[in-house]
Amino acid sequence: MMRFALTLLLFAFTFGVLSCSPVFSDLILAKVDRRIDLTSQIVRIATSLKVENVGSNPASEILLSFPENQAKHLAYLTVTLNEGKGKGKASSGAGLPVEVVDPKDVPDSLTFYSVSLPKGLGKGESLLLDVLAVFTHTLEPFPEKISQADIQLLLYQDTAHYLSPYKVVVQSLTVKFPEARVESYTKLEGTKLSGSELKYGPFHNIPPFSYLPIIIHFENNQPFAVAEELVREIEISHWGNVQVTEHYNLFHGGAKSKGEFSRLDYQARPYVRGASAFRRLVARLPPRAHSVYYRDEIGNISTSSLWGDSKKTELEIEPRYPLFGGWKTAFTIGYGLPLRDFLFELDGKRFLNFSFGSPINELVIDTLIVKVVLPEGSKFISASAPFPVKQWQETKFSHLDLVGRPVVVLEKNNVVPEHNEYFQVYYKFNSLSMLREPLMLIFGFFSLFVACIVYMHADMSISKSSASYLAKVQWEEVQATVQQIHNIISHCLTAHDKLEASLRELSRTGDVQGCKATRKSVDSLLKGVSKDLKPLVAFLQSSPQAAHILPKVEELIAKERDLQERLMAKHTTVVDCYEKKLGGRDIENRIAPNQQKITALRQEVDDLMDFIDEI
Repeated sequence: MMRFALTLLLFAFTFGVLSCSPVFSDLILAKVDRRIDLTSQIVRIATSLKVENVGSNPASEILLSFPENQAKHLAYLTVTLNEGKGKGKASSGAGLPVEVVDPKDVPDSLTFYSVSLPKGLGKGESLLLDVLAVFTHTLEPFPEKISQADIQLLLYQDTAHYLSPYKVVVQSLTVKFPEARVESYTKLEGTKLSGSELKYGPFHNIPPFSYLPIIIHFENNQPFAVAEELVREIEISHWGNVQVTEHYNLFHGGAKSKGEFSRLDYQARPYVRGASAFRRLVARLPPRAHSVYYRDEIGNISTSSLWGDSKKTELEIEPRYPLFGGWKTAFTIGYGLPLRDFLFELDGKRFLNFSFGSPINELVIDTLIVKVVLPEGSKFISASAPFPVKQWQETKFSHLDLVGRPVVVLEKNNVVPEHNEYFQVYYKFNSLSMLREPLMLIFGFFSLFVACIVYMHADMSISKSSASYLAKVQWEEVQATVQQIHNIISHCLTAHDKLEASLRELSRTGDVQGCKATRKSVDSLLKGVSKDLKPLVAFLQSSPQAAHILPKVEELIAKERDLQERLMAKHTTVVDCYEKKLGGRDIENRIAPNQQKITALRQEVDDLMDFIDEI
């Protein structure tokens, strides 16, 4: 039903064209051979035209016409002059000038291109032209949605007759398919399907603007890789390297996937349970590419392989998952190239000669942005491309940049592999500017070392005559004195513990003489300590900085002396009792009142020691 409706629409278009078209009678197309390549998502129509001038005036241009539904998808158009049968080379070595024109009294539904001839075509003369037209997004998936196990079928619409403002004497048409399976096609007289090729014609004496619609429904499981946006950054370093970074936002532009995806079925039979998906892409990098990487937002992707020789470098990349219709992915490819292979000099200027399009095979790019980052200090910048592009300049800052690096930006929509031609960026650059960054590093490190030397030899302390400095020195002296007192009291407490230990040893062995000897050594130690404390306490009493801590220190010393006296009294009592051979209960009764006080004093002394230790 859809096919019938489209056919009616095309016939209506044909009737409208024929009813209002003028006749361009000076030129005729003696022979037209058309070849339509449908082996990928990109439709390529190669047409060989034999043009004859049957008028009296010489012709300087030839018009090419395209219907509106094709013209809006036209990505690339080139016309070359064929020197003769079988040569297929342009006499000028390049394509002829082509521009869009708007002739009078022609249908609005047609788009015309004017091809300028290198010399006028005189009466009775003829020439051969090779026309290549490349279209994107013209193949329509039918059905529009398929499951994982389905194959992808496409619908293609065109005209069997060559649509031209000139009369065509004889014309043939050949359509090439990727597979031998063709679901259906418009059958005309002389139509022949042989394997993966469908032939129409030959047709004879076709009037101007003749349109004979054909619709073809066929199988095509080739990768429909479409980049919504590709940003290529080419950074030039005059130290010998060109760094290329390519950011891809990719999706499968074929029939959209419906239903669930089964990884198990796909792994078991990938070419049956995923015939319409693409698993890998091949990027043809320039020779001598190095430091190649392939990663996405997660990190490096290891499912890739790289090989190459002196003529090419091929990178086979495999996304993290197979891409079915409508699925998307994003990734980045980066690699380095030798500078001498792409940077040259001409008339006092340097120029970069680099390819414009993507290195990935059969990739359609909706928007391509190429950024050429030039060295800082580049001047008189200009760019030249073999086809129309938008261009502007911006600035990028990188390591050790002062004013930033100039960036030439080129943008083009609807880009196909045929756009992978060389473009040039011209600029002037003083080689002495290369020394700027090394000198900045040298000066930076030199300044750092000088600053370190000055810092190490400079007296950064506060003036010794200032009140804050004197207060700081006095407080440090107070802290040192308090620490000495703390250490002396610690020695006293150690002596107390030694005295207690001698009493326990006496109760165990009854050795009175040993206990007396310990008492004698402890007495000698405590007398020396008492002498050491006097000058320290006197210093604290004379220092204003010690006013808030002096009461605690004096309290500590007083309690330690009280504890010392009570321990001595206890020791004397116990030794006397043992000499009189009194019993253990009598000894405990005599020292009991004093023992309670000793325990309380020891706890108070320990608390004061902790307080002073915190200070």
